[in-house]
Amino acid sequence: MTRALRLGVLATAMAAVLQGGVVATAHADPAPELPLPVPNQFLIDAIRGALQGPAASPPGTNDWSCKPSAAHPEPVILIHGFLANRNDNWQTYGPLLKNSGYCVFALTYGSPDGNPDALIGGLAPMETSTATLDAFVDRVRQATGAPKVALVGHSEGATMPYWYIKSGGAPKVSKMIGLAPAVHGLGGQELAATGIDTGSAGDPSAFQFLATSPFIRQLNAGGITVPGVAYTQIVTRYDEMILPYTAGIITEPGSINHTVQDFCPQDFADHLSINSDPTTAQLVLNALDPANTRPVPCTLVLPAIGVPPSGLGG
Repeated sequence: MTRALRLGVLATAMAAVLQGGVVATAHADPAPELPLPVPNQFLIDAIRGALQGPAASPPGTNDWSCKPSAAHPEPVILIHGFLANRNDNWQTYGPLLKNSGYCVFALTYGSPDGNPDALIGGLAPMETSTATLDAFVDRVRQATGAPKVALVGHSEGATMPYWYIKSGGAPKVSKMIGLAPAVHGLGGQELAATGIDTGSAGDPSAFQFLATSPFIRQLNAGGITVPGVAYTQIVTRYDEMILPYTAGIITEPGSINHTVQDFCPQDFADHLSINSDPTTAQLVLNALDPANTRPVPCTLVLPAIGVPPSGLGG
């Protein structure tokens, strides 16, 4: 997507906010009883989350009294992407998973000062964020009594946790589901194979996305996956941030890969709107509960926006 088009999309979303509908939702009365509304317009929903403030949690998440059911015994932890926080990244998946019967939790990690309620996260070295994630996993396990958790992450949140699992977190994790991961780094496996370093260990996360960074090379060394953990990667051909988009595909034992457009050719989800994409959402639900899979829907999805609001593309 061109810069001009992205600015146009942002202007459209901001207009929707200023016209009152989103603001009214952001400052509404306490959340209604289940089922919670599940929005699917990423940019508008992210702005709504931003208006609520970074200390807020996505609807349906961080109920520390929640006890997992027999049908869904493992709580789900949502891990946001680069420059995001728990609230603006997961407006769709918080209520979606809560409505589906899961105990759902979300954290903000990687802020410069370690603030768990920061406006912008994902900046710290991913090794540092791994420690933050580990502490949060332990907190969730202690609160729920569950021995293992399932992880659902986006972008950096679908890259850093693979390191966490490989570096000792595997006994605490049952499933890792990554939306638009960059596990092979920007530039792909071929660039990483050159052996050229483009940074040093402990770089800020932005540099660690490069395929030749020490972080990515160590993540790939000897294989990414760990036996006993089920891995699912969901990528989109229209990802304009992870290039090539295949940098998120893992062809190793215990790993399943899905490309959104294989299920829905009219789905133009990009790096952002994959987070509110109905096709991706059902693939996530199926990966979390493979014994009870449901058909994957197909609908028009726009880059950045998600499912078109009324009067915009549909």
